[in-house]
Amino acid sequence: MSPQAAKVTIPPLPEPLRVAVADSHTHLDMQDTTVDEALRKASSVGVTTVVQVGCDLKGSAWAAETAAAYENVHAAVALHPNEAPRIVLGDEDNRSRQGARPAGGDAALDEALAEIDRLAALPHVRAVGETGLDHFRTGPEGAAAQERSFRAHIEIAKRHGKALVIHDRDAHADVLRILDEEGAPERTVFHCYSGDAAMADICAARGYFMSFAGNVTFKNAQPLRDALAVAPLELVLVETDAPFLTPAPYRGRPNAPYLVPVTVRAMAEVKSVGEDALASAIMANTARAFELPAY
Repeated sequence: MSPQAAKVTIPPLPEPLRVAVADSHTHLDMQDTTVDEALRKASSVGVTTVVQVGCDLKGSAWAAETAAAYENVHAAVALHPNEAPRIVLGDEDNRSRQGARPAGGDAALDEALAEIDRLAALPHVRAVGETGLDHFRTGPEGAAAQERSFRAHIEIAKRHGKALVIHDRDAHADVLRILDEEGAPERTVFHCYSGDAAMADICAARGYFMSFAGNVTFKNAQPLRDALAVAPLELVLVETDAPFLTPAPYRGRPNAPYLVPVTVRAMAEVKSVGEDALASAIMANTARAFELPAY
């Protein structure tokens, strides 16, 4: 098989986990499958519930609708950190995705945030996110909009008593600073944790959950493994961020919730704990972070 063919081949089903876990962050709407098929495959290997995460108004509405329709799907709604600047700057592609909207500006962002606020009030919406800061894809011209959106999402999460799901890319110090300034919600999750061991100590001291994705298996990800090693077991979650961040040895192929066991087993090695013990902790932590029913 050529390297090109291998990259588009769907990874095989891993050996099922003996103890069920949850995928704390996935994007079913971006995956080349149906919701029913994605959930069936995930359940067959012990991934019995997922948190479906919205990144814009359309995706957040879809997440809420899907969570309402499926007992084992729970929604998180938000404007992604890179979405807020596009709204304020009146990006044409963004307006075509969202439908007829004002041509950018603070009023357009306020309107979008009001819709996220409305969705966050729904009972099957368990979190506000992914929100935060992204200094990698958004330049200085979008920084103010990104920060204003982040602060607004923090307020929405606290007012509705929902978890806050953080997207933090190349912005660790600023994310932590804003959480301090605004006061973090009682349940805060660093999605696709990307900090080092020192930051993990800070997150642990503040009671923030740290969710690890497939990139913890990458050869060049030793700082992530060092962070996982010191992260308290009671604050550790697992996620796919599918269809992105497919764990090794399938890096470059499409990711999906059914591949969570691959990451769990790698995490168990780093934590020097048994696979079953880690899975039990992950499920309990996810239920606590998102106030999920017992599974």
